[in-house]
Amino acid sequence: MKIEACAILAALLFHSLSVSAQQGETAAAAGFSKDIAPILTKKCVACHGPEKSKGRFRLDTFEFLMKGGESKSASVVPGQPAQSELFRRLTARDEDDRMPQKDDPLPAAQISLIEQWINAGAKFDGPDPKAPLVTLIPRAPHPEPPSSYHHPVPILALAFNPDGTELAAGGYHEITIWNPNEGTLLRRIKNVAQRTHSLDYSPDGALLAAAGGSPGQWGEVAVFNPTNGARVRVLGSMPDTALTVSFSPDGSRLAVGGADNSLRVYDVPAGKEQLVIQQHADWVMSIAWSGDGTRLASASRDRTARVYDAKTGDLETSYTGHQGPVFAVAFSGDGQRVYSAGRDKKIHVWDAKEGKEAGQIGGFDDDIFKLLVSGNWILSCSADKKIRQHSADKRELLRTLAGHNDWVYSLAVDGKSKRLASGSYDGEVRVWNLEDGQSLAAFIAAPGYPAAGETVRASTRE
Repeated sequence: MKIEACAILAALLFHSLSVSAQQGETAAAAGFSKDIAPILTKKCVACHGPEKSKGRFRLDTFEFLMKGGESKSASVVPGQPAQSELFRRLTARDEDDRMPQKDDPLPAAQISLIEQWINAGAKFDGPDPKAPLVTLIPRAPHPEPPSSYHHPVPILALAFNPDGTELAAGGYHEITIWNPNEGTLLRRIKNVAQRTHSLDYSPDGALLAAAGGSPGQWGEVAVFNPTNGARVRVLGSMPDTALTVSFSPDGSRLAVGGADNSLRVYDVPAGKEQLVIQQHADWVMSIAWSGDGTRLASASRDRTARVYDAKTGDLETSYTGHQGPVFAVAFSGDGQRVYSAGRDKKIHVWDAKEGKEAGQIGGFDDDIFKLLVSGNWILSCSADKKIRQHSADKRELLRTLAGHNDWVYSLAVDGKSKRLASGSYDGEVRVWNLEDGQSLAAFIAAPGYPAAGETVRASTRE
């Protein structure tokens, strides 16, 4: 009996030591970047970030997290969860006091991770404590796109390759590549963010840049090999969706704007962020390079459009003539003028140096989403389901391209063949001849979905 009792006691002791060791290993394994940053980004940054900071408390960077807010209590006290205001708020029983507010409490497993991290010293394991938390999170491969689409997705992004033989379109967790003449699918590029809002080919066609993300959670700008679909590099992550992307004329730099109100410029060969420009008070909806690559223009929901020195990021001028959010911007061919448009249903023409209005182009029935300049043409698309082609010199309407049954969100132009591609909310892509306005092709850009000719329906918005 004594032997059995000793054996039982020994087993219990071994089990206790084993559990203790496992707990110690778990605590040691609770890292800030891989465990804590994802929780805070998903559940806390929306109310305690750059756009909104309840209690004057921000935690969108490690540096801000450790500073705390207007409360005199320290947000995080290394080694002491009970003395840490963050942990107290996460575990509070009073719903008015608990974080996150107006949401379910954090699961016990996530609270345990935060407690273990604080107990272990609340150490930072990232490269820069001032970096947004979203940039610290290790990225797993994106989910696979649907093998076959049961319904189309809005076409928010289109881009012709430099020789005009292929047309890229944004999909769901993918970029689809099409033959623009026949509307046939050529290939699918995977490992892409949930939504792609903007696409642009490098001037030599070797790279395809994609800006997108998951709304309200994170944004991403990545470059792909458009031939084999390999993801070459993720240039950057941001706290909210990336909405617009554009290569510089020489292809060495990439500009990105997004829902974090910032404009970023990357060195493409080095894969490094060069500039972060924070001049807007709302989403950056569109960006454009001047023809010589020395200036950048931006359009924002804050009702302004701006021009910057592309090398330094310094603000050169602002245009404040819009009466609503600005969704689109483009430079004139000579770089002397800027065109911008949005919710006020007009194309504003203004001086790129002084920011003074030089004219307007009207005749639109709804929001204008996109502007392109090709030669002497100003091309635009609108929520009124139409594409318009104006002359840049006289600002006269040359033709209206009608045929879409829903809002037209995206445009891409092939200057060599004088073709224009347009994409709409109902998933349809149309290709047009800009010399005579004829429709050359129409298809639904959703692999596995029936052909456009069989599926075009009246819009459900009316």
